[in-house]
Amino acid sequence: MPGLTIGDDLSNLEVETTHGKMKLHDYVGHSYTILFSHPGDFTPVCTTELGMMVAYANKFGERGVKLLGLSCDDIHFHKEWIKDIEAYNNGHKVTYPIIADPKRELIKELNMVDPDEKDSSGQKVPSRALHIVGPDKKIVTIEMLLSRLNQFCKMKRIPTSILLKA
Repeated sequence: MPGLTIGDDLSNLEVETTHGKMKLHDYVGHSYTILFSHPGDFTPVCTTELGMMVAYANKFGERGVKLLGLSCDDIHFHKEWIKDIEAYNNGHKVTYPIIADPKRELIKELNMVDPDEKDSSGQKVPSRALHIVGPDKKIVTIEMLLSRLNQFCKMKRIPTSILLKA
């Protein structure tokens, strides 16, 4: 599958997010960033998983690790969906941005496309995956989460492993 892999530079694309437009390199800055994708807004599993990221956000932030979500739904869906995620998490706020990629350009570039799943219009959807981007803007790791909540839970150990490796 074409696209970026470990050791490649993250493109400095301008993306639309729930926090407004931003350049990817500006967001990463001098931090490690966990860029994670999900198949679609308003699905029970994705809502649970992004809610888990809300719970982990402070721990990641304490260690200087940023979070950045990604899905192919549009920005208006993301903003409405955030309300559901926050309700699921007893009002705890989603503090990380979520990228809207309705043209599927970024998920293709990042190899975050599920090879088997398609949406109702027949387009491929994002896989449950994450990339860790280093302060040098290079892809450090790629993980495919295979839609298992227990694998998603392993992400809370990432900040420690990043800092031990750095």
